[in-house]
Amino acid sequence: MTDIPAAQAPAPGTLNLDHIAHFVPDIDAASTALERLGYTLTPFSPQSHRLTEGGPLVPAGTGNRCVMLEHGYLEFLTPTADTPIAQQLHAAIARYTGVHLIAFGTSAPEADVARLTEGGFQPLPAVALQRPIGTETGTGTARFSVVRVAPGTMAEGRIQFCQQHTPELLWQARWTAHRNTVVGLEAVLLCVTDTAEAAERYARYTGLAVDRNDDGWTANTARGRLICLSVDAVRRHWKIDPPALPWLAGSVQTARDLDVLATYLQNGGCPTWREGDTLRAQWPAELGGMVIYRKA
Repeated sequence: MTDIPAAQAPAPGTLNLDHIAHFVPDIDAASTALERLGYTLTPFSPQSHRLTEGGPLVPAGTGNRCVMLEHGYLEFLTPTADTPIAQQLHAAIARYTGVHLIAFGTSAPEADVARLTEGGFQPLPAVALQRPIGTETGTGTARFSVVRVAPGTMAEGRIQFCQQHTPELLWQARWTAHRNTVVGLEAVLLCVTDTAEAAERYARYTGLAVDRNDDGWTANTARGRLICLSVDAVRRHWKIDPPALPWLAGSVQTARDLDVLATYLQNGGCPTWREGDTLRAQWPAELGGMVIYRKA
């Protein structure tokens, strides 16, 4: 049997797609929508951080609930107070509700800082974050280190690197089973006006090779992909106009049983399109974004 928590960390010198975060204005409404879609949610958790190395923990002004998958996870982040980080969330949500954060899993944040510095991105000092988390025997403290750049450096959103120090607390068995049979985060979808510029920038930012195609480009991590689409490709494939540009349009997720999943999507009010072993869905407004589901 696979040790799900142990499988989350990438090998040294590689990255994976650790998680994405939807910024949502109403966590209760978002939670109800997710439960209707057949997802299991972690309890709500307020976040705290240290503003300086070794400094005291202070409230971040944000809180989250998560959908923990066998491969990666989905975060649903909401502002809870008037802090600088909460203000960033409010500004992002004013553009659109949906994905505003991509977190690459890393085992060597110091190497990420060095790469970003060499690439001219001027990374901020690594931030130590933590939040309380319930276990079946009490309460633990989830801890992780995050490498970020200044807001606005990456126009698509908060694109960061995350080292999980306590995966056994996040990926608890009671949270990784979902009625809709979803098991993994396979990719994140980006939509930009200039795919060539984005390809060059993300290659420098991540150190990943970028493969260009007629729709835009892809970049493969050790587990998970970035899929960048042109505005024209989004209009052709989804028959919609992006709500804003650039746009983190959504994700690709994997599920064991697409028929079971389709029933949950339909009961949850999601417009869906079946294409062989693929389901396309437009998530409810409380969550935002588009999701492609593939057979695991």
